[in-house]
Parts: sequence; C-alpha cells; structure tokens
Amino acid sequence: MVHYRTLGRSGLRVSEIGFGAWGIGKGMWVGAEDDESLRALHRAIDLGVNFIDTALTYGDGHSERLVGQVVRSRPERIYVATKVPPKNGQWPARPGVPADEAFPAEYVLACADQSLRNLGLETIDVLQFHVWSDEWVGQGSWQEAIARLKEQGKIRFFGVSINDHEPHNALRLIETGLVDTVQVIYNIFDQSPEDQLLPACQAHGVGVIVRVPLDEGGLTGRITPDTTFPEGDWRHRYFRGERKREVYERVRRIAGDLGISLERMPEVALRFTLTHPAVSTVIPGMRSVRNVEANCRVGDGQGLPPEQVQRLRAHRWVRNFYAD
Repeated sequence: MVHYRTLGRSGLRVSEIGFGAWGIGKGMWVGAEDDESLRALHRAIDLGVNFIDTALTYGDGHSERLVGQVVRSRPERIYVATKVPPKNGQWPARPGVPADEAFPAEYVLACADQSLRNLGLETIDVLQFHVWSDEWVGQGSWQEAIARLKEQGKIRFFGVSINDHEPHNALRLIETGLVDTVQVIYNIFDQSPEDQLLPACQAHGVGVIVRVPLDEGGLTGRITPDTTFPEGDWRHRYFRGERKREVYERVRRIAGDLGISLERMPEVALRFTLTHPAVSTVIPGMRSVRNVEANCRVGDGQGLPPEQVQRLRAHRWVRNFYAD
C-alpha cells in the first residue's frame, strides 16, 4: 500500500504515487486499450492510490470518462484533478498574450461543466489551468470564474500546470495566495524546480504535483538507440534524431555513478522526486497493471539516501524536447 502526503494547504491526504491519466486517453498515445486502462485504474486504487490526474484534452474527454467510470464504481474516496485547456490553443502559454485570450471566465466555466459531465461527478477536487503565464496575475476574468466555481461547489481547489521546463513562471501566482496547487516537470534531468519553485511552494503552503518523473520513459533505461515508436505516437517526435542515443547514454552514466543496474532506474527516478519534502504526489503515466504495480511499490515513504541525491546533482540536464 502506498503512503500519503498532504497536498499543501488543501489538507487533502493524497497518495504519494498518483495516477497520470494522459496515456489512457489515447489520442497522441498509441497502444492504449480501454480494458487494460480500466484494469490499471482499479488496480491502482486497490493498492492505495487515491489521486488521479486527467484533463479535458486527453483524448477529447476520453480519459475523463474512463476515470469517472472507475471512480463512481468505487467505495473509496478518490481525489480527481483535471485541467482546462487554453482557449487560444497555445501550448505553452506565450509572453504578451492577454489572460482573457487563454482563459476567459465564461470559457473556464463551460470547460468545468464539460469535465463534470465527462467524469459524471458533482465536484472536481482540483481544477487546473493546463498552461500558465505569470503575466496573467492581476489581469483577466479567470479569477471570477474560479471564485464562482468554488462558491457553486463545482470545484474544491484551484491549480495550474506550469509550462514545460519553466518552473519560475508561477512564482508571482504562488505569492498571491490564489493558487492551491502547481503541477511541474521535475526529475533527475530537470532539477530546476529546486532553485525557486519548490521553496516558494513550501513557504506558501502550495501543493506540488510532479509530472514527467520518468522523462516520458527516458529515465527508465528502456529507451535505447534502437527503440521505435508506432506511427502516430507523439514520442516518435519527442525522441527524434539522436535523442534516444543521448538519453540512453546519460541514463547509463547515472546507473554507473550509483552502482545500480539499468533495471532499477525507474525506481530511482521516482524516489528522487519523492525525496524533496515540497513534493505532495508524483503522477507517472500508467496504462497497464504491470506499470501500476511497479510504480506503487516505490510509494513506500522511502526517498533516496543523501549520498545518492548528491551524486545525481551532476546529472542535471535541462532541455526542452517538447519545443526544440
């Protein structure tokens, strides 16, 4: 059974291993099968997972519908977080774009209602904006929408999913006290959230949801120079060119530095993110029962020894395979 942590000032006690539900939405991921996705969700809950992160855009609501189907059938209290996509379709948020171009109030309200219909739930535990720009602090109508949704009981807490590899781009929002959670890329390669973001979250009681702890599979050691991805799978682009070779060689060096086998890399990568006290939950993507069981074994409340964390400092490698 997994251990639990407090999601910032929300007070929610969430499993330190959460369920990242992007892949089960299909869409940009090839190979997901609904029957296995449903089994994976049920198995995760059996093992104590009580936090599921999805989004309106994951398979155009397909992920939300699967999540809702499972959550409604279970007696356990499962916390569901979902996300509002930007109305202007800009991923990530770009500088100089007005807040009301991305998240006007009426649009936010409509998206929340659509997510509630997809999930079949009366309340969303955490509603997040799927992108964020700190320029939007103090402008636009989004804040009115969030306040109204909370007053109506449609959402409990508000969060943002920070732009890929831009952890500094939510510091102003955190200081306002308007946000309850942030979701951020944090892993052995991209350790930059430790510089400013994680300390700020600790200081202001903001819950931290870590995404991409395994670098889209790169940190598992299972992606080699010879790995191929199915046609239509977005990872074909993410790991294009010499990226697979570069990632694989770096992961081999990490394993060598720690004196471990490549097979232990997924465990070490997850434990690295869970070692930081600001982290509330980590949400690896899980499309199979096998992955659920392997990831949940790591959620035992044990981080990495300090000497291993120190060795991993040398492997910091911030780059943006999404945009480059």
